[in-house]
Amino acid sequence: MRRRLQANAGALTNYEVLEFLRGRGATSDPMGCLGAVTPSECKVYDWLVQTAACNQTKESIDEFLNKAEKFKLAKAEKLNIINLRPSNLAIIDPIIEYGEKRLAKDEAKGIDEVQELVGLVLEVLPPPPPRPEDEMQGQEEMPTEKPLEED
Repeated sequence: MRRRLQANAGALTNYEVLEFLRGRGATSDPMGCLGAVTPSECKVYDWLVQTAACNQTKESIDEFLNKAEKFKLAKAEKLNIINLRPSNLAIIDPIIEYGEKRLAKDEAKGIDEVQELVGLVLEVLPPPPPRPEDEMQGQEEMPTEKPLEED
């Protein structure tokens, strides 16, 4: 069953916004955005399909939320983790307020707990699609023309 969005019902994940826009008919095709979808909604859609939200599912988000219960994260922290899909300690650290202190009794275990949370994110939440510039890095450079030698 589809959840109906209500005004001021709370913060939405990027996945929920993307699904809402898809339901309204948003596409990456500029000509496809000439109906019920506004140009600004198309821009949001274009941005969201380049983020991890485009590969997420309701099931992956629910699985993350269930498995993350033991970390006792605030709602905003959960939302930011789902939206940003932090892939290492440096990225997740600013998301979790006092993470190392809050997640364990001593700081050394706190780092392990934060690392465990990063592992959960990597395991459960799908990665974003590759960006065009990332794909270009994997390709070999095209040979360049050699300069003409002078006589």
